[in-house]
Amino acid sequence: MPIPKLLQLAKNNAGKSKPVRAESDGKEATIYLHGVIGGWWGDIDETMFAQAMAGIDADVIHLRIDSPGGDVFAARSMMTAISQHRATVIAHVDGLAASAATGICMACDEVEITQGAGFMIHNAWTIAIGNKADMSKTADLLGKIDTGLAGDYTQRTGKDEAQIVQWMDEETWFTADEAKEHGFADRVVEVVSKKKAGNKWDLSAYSNTPAALLRPENSADDGEDITAHQSALSRRLALLERAPA
Repeated sequence: MPIPKLLQLAKNNAGKSKPVRAESDGKEATIYLHGVIGGWWGDIDETMFAQAMAGIDADVIHLRIDSPGGDVFAARSMMTAISQHRATVIAHVDGLAASAATGICMACDEVEITQGAGFMIHNAWTIAIGNKADMSKTADLLGKIDTGLAGDYTQRTGKDEAQIVQWMDEETWFTADEAKEHGFADRVVEVVSKKKAGNKWDLSAYSNTPAALLRPENSADDGEDITAHQSALSRRLALLERAPA
């Protein structure tokens, strides 16, 4: 059977994610969100993130983001932790903020995106098993999730909801300048890189991925770690594929 897109996204990026890591230096702290969102799908676990946020006593928190997306409810949990923290939270899109990762950006006080980075919004995905009634309920749930996401984007950007919905329907990829132009980001940061910029995520699960992002750069991760992570995700995929229709 075909691999559902959400599973494909997680499986193809196995071993490239990094666990949530936090650093603190006086009145400022940094949390690194580099990977697939959601503890079941990747290494960015929403509970670990909430615990990391709660343990930070700083005036400013920087969220360094490079993520191909993941679990929308995990992202929503992370958004709640961000909004309830007393600190000013600044999102830095260092490489990619796609799908659920863009929601995390919307919860931050400021959004900064690096020149050359990407920002993508689309309609929610899921995996469903059951009869036609189950499928109808799932479709209704997805519609409600999309409405919530559209509300987040509309509130942040000031754009008409119809325009946001159209962008989501079309799976729209924005450059850094476009993200700022349309209100998703507050500023674009120029970075002089010592090496050619590259994308490490496998984004083939998406429909409209820009051609320049379809060939991930080689990862420097340890091969054994990658193999172990891929094996774990493959076992989860096998369980779903064996589930009764």
